[in-house]
Amino acid sequence: MSLEKQKRLAYVARRYYLEDRKQSDIAQELGVSRPLVSRMLSEARELGIVEITIHEPGARASRLLERLRLSHGIRDGVLVEDGADNDVTNRALSQGAVELLDRLEARRLGVGWGYLIGQLVSWLEENPRPDSSVTDICPLVGNASIPARNYQSNENVRLMARQLGAVPHFLYLPALPESLEEKKLLCSTEVYRQICRQWEGLDTALVNIGDYPSSPDFASLVRYGSLLQRQRACGRMLVYYFNEEGTVIQSDQDFAIQVPIGTLRRCPNIIGVCSANTSVKALGGALRSGFFTHIVARLDLMKGLLDQF
Repeated sequence: MSLEKQKRLAYVARRYYLEDRKQSDIAQELGVSRPLVSRMLSEARELGIVEITIHEPGARASRLLERLRLSHGIRDGVLVEDGADNDVTNRALSQGAVELLDRLEARRLGVGWGYLIGQLVSWLEENPRPDSSVTDICPLVGNASIPARNYQSNENVRLMARQLGAVPHFLYLPALPESLEEKKLLCSTEVYRQICRQWEGLDTALVNIGDYPSSPDFASLVRYGSLLQRQRACGRMLVYYFNEEGTVIQSDQDFAIQVPIGTLRRCPNIIGVCSANTSVKALGGALRSGFFTHIVARLDLMKGLLDQF
């Protein structure tokens, strides 16, 4: 086909598809019949001058989740589009996490902390699910001494239990005791033994994925010294830190009170939830750790990670 004819087909296609002109108008402009314009449009599609793409709702997320399953063994998840601002995005992520709990028919639920967990609690207060499958909820980490609601584990568990129609179980111990010796003393109590029994019986855990360095800092220098820098920490889940290879960094001086890493790994469903600000590095390290079976994150964050492979 001559270049001149190709240009003529492209002109007709542009007028029809991009400029929204009627076929009869184009025919009149060119001095040809309307059926001829229709045949020219068909020919333009056959030759690849025109390509029509249909974006089905949810198709992009489904494709990314399939790539995630093949590359990282993630079984399922929820990916959301960015909202007008971070608050809107975090609300969509919160809703997605609750919907994922419904799909999993979670019953005995362990809950982490952090900004998105706080947002999730707020979303549930506006959208209660009293008929949810969840029967019991407990915190995965002790209470922080800071006043921010996002890190008040027992209060978040109490509010979630009320909105989900579940029984709350509390951990009446601090997330960060004064020392390793105090941690050992607290972990010898019946209070700690009771929460350990709850942790062992979980079928689902909702775990925040955040960045390192993080705010609050959670006494990382006292607990780890220079270990986090030397092992190139890039992210945090609960009060554990990990690097880009997915290695959870362990310290003999870590006095944080939270679900033991081995106990968490045995939980059948571990949902990693990312806020609007979670970085590609943090998400990548978290997925390489092998802990997570499900993920809730922004579409563009996941695409940014998968495009690196």
